[in-house]
Amino acid sequence: MSDIKKVAIYPGSFDPLTLGHVDVIERALEIFDEVIVAVLHNPSKKALFSSAERVDMIKQSMNGLSPVQVDTFDGLLVEYARMKNAVAVIRGMRAISDFENEFQMALMNRKLNKDVQSVFLMTGLRWIFTSSSIIKEAAQFGGDISDMVPEPVKLKLMEKFPKLNG
Repeated sequence: MSDIKKVAIYPGSFDPLTLGHVDVIERALEIFDEVIVAVLHNPSKKALFSSAERVDMIKQSMNGLSPVQVDTFDGLLVEYARMKNAVAVIRGMRAISDFENEFQMALMNRKLNKDVQSVFLMTGLRWIFTSSSIIKEAAQFGGDISDMVPEPVKLKLMEKFPKLNG
């Protein structure tokens, strides 16, 4: 048995973090010693929350779970993975429609860095319909999203969308 710590990167926008994301993180921790939740900083996308807000919500939601680190990155994912000595990239998938795009990205990442594996984890059935964009839309119009996001995320959404408060 090797003493080398197996680190995986779980990249995404996480705008906001959902319980589906948390499910993938928890299951990834059953495979890897450490998971780095890497918030993608993409200035060309209009995010509801800043990178700093997203990092803060993830840290609060993970409740100090020590094998989970939270960071931001931009640029090539495989370069970030190399910098963090990661052996894998975790990708959550909800449906077959996610597969084609994820497969193309995995092939490109493999071409760029053959030492970093792509690991696809299916989202639990409970979360298969959940996405950050659907949750934001429901929250905007006052829908009950409390069973789809961690409490710190719900509180931040309530700040952004007053209709969610009542």
